[in-house]
Amino acid sequence: MQRLKFENGQYYHIYNRGAGKGNIFYEYKNYRRFLSGIYHFNNINFKPDNFDFDYQGLTLVSPSREELVDVICWCLMPNHYHLILRQKLDNGITKFMRRLGTGYTMYLNKKYEHSGHVFQGAFKAKHIEKDRYLQHLVRYIHLNPLELLEPDWKENGIKNKARGKKFVIEYKWNSLNDYLGKNNFPEILSPLAKKIVQEPSDHLNFLWEWLDIGVPESLPRSDLGK
Repeated sequence: MQRLKFENGQYYHIYNRGAGKGNIFYEYKNYRRFLSGIYHFNNINFKPDNFDFDYQGLTLVSPSREELVDVICWCLMPNHYHLILRQKLDNGITKFMRRLGTGYTMYLNKKYEHSGHVFQGAFKAKHIEKDRYLQHLVRYIHLNPLELLEPDWKENGIKNKARGKKFVIEYKWNSLNDYLGKNNFPEILSPLAKKIVQEPSDHLNFLWEWLDIGVPESLPRSDLGK
């Protein structure tokens, strides 16, 4: 398979899952630590004493912060994650993801006295070539928590839409609430994310369109990390 070449100013869907389809997050602190890694490792000048550091607050300000990537969208699930990244510096995505993956693996193995792989190989990446597809992918990622409620929602839609809406909005490990202006983890998202949707109510209406039909067949499952 030809290796994807990351280009500055371009958007990419980045995703990976746990080794053997196992979990990568076991408790609240694990999610916080991964988000801490997204924030701190996205700074070319950040040099931790150890990559396996435990949780560090997201509000720790670096006077010389220079980001490798723009984080446009994210969702953390028990056994996988999704990110949309825009590369800012040469080799930015590769450097960032190596830091993130290595750091989290070291942290998790140390915390639980494990050894070996945490993730199912290297991270996967798809180039997002069209604005319309970028919007659909943001919608897909923000609805991803529905897998925990109704695993077949992508094929058949949601049976209980009111319950589905409540579940998605209350799911903490997702950038949706930052899109809605609720400041869940606002330090992580790039200001560019606000250009994708104009009004929170419009974004919610955009999301709910898929609750009846699931994910359209026109969006290849291979591009969605399925």
